[in-house]
Amino acid sequence: MKLTVVGLGPGAGEDLTGRARRAIEEADLVVGYTAYIALIRDQFPDKEMRSTGMKKEVDRCRMAVEAAAGGKNVAVVCSGDSGVYGMAGLIYEVSREFPPIDIEVVPGITAACGGAAVLGAPLTHDFAVISLSDLLTPWEKIEKRLAAAAEADFVICLYNPRSHSRSDYLRRACDILLTHGKSPDTVCGFVQNIGREGERAVTCSLKALRDNEDVDMFTTVFIGNSQTELIGGRMVTPRGYLQREENGK
Repeated sequence: MKLTVVGLGPGAGEDLTGRARRAIEEADLVVGYTAYIALIRDQFPDKEMRSTGMKKEVDRCRMAVEAAAGGKNVAVVCSGDSGVYGMAGLIYEVSREFPPIDIEVVPGITAACGGAAVLGAPLTHDFAVISLSDLLTPWEKIEKRLAAAAEADFVICLYNPRSHSRSDYLRRACDILLTHGKSPDTVCGFVQNIGREGERAVTCSLKALRDNEDVDMFTTVFIGNSQTELIGGRMVTPRGYLQREENGK
């Protein structure tokens, strides 16, 4: 009995790793969120697949662990990386309710890495990843994390920046960053539908990002640090190699 938590990468297409593909091919049962199962069903037409909808994460993980405890080789699929806002942690938590099973986590390309590659190289130096969804984390805690990251001059990658019920959260986040040291001219960017049809990348200033209405739940947002710049239209955060050479001279 084995359960593998698999990161599909962004789009579950060309960025699906060889290790992830093998884990799915070897599984007796594939379990995942309805939208993610739909993305891979055509690639694995002969696999038994089960899915649950939004906010059914605990049910989904219990279903998978129970099947593994019953003797099946199960793959739980997650978009991006299985351990970055994915199901890996919850699988371990739920597994305590069942007899011991072999659990393996297979990493995938998370949206921060996938989106960064589309924009250029914004994550070459230290960065923080923060979700603006307050479904599981109180907004007050999210505010503190945003403020701390801004004061430390991190590049910041925002997941879940806006939804219909949280239409002003990106604006509120930008206001916090501006209050805690980020310049209105900070180089920013966002990528929609990473690795999927309709992929779109935009660069702008933090001031412009604050008032942007195009960002949605399928968008990953990147906010530069004080050294981030545009080079050939690409968002780049220097690590400092050239600067070290210049100072050495």
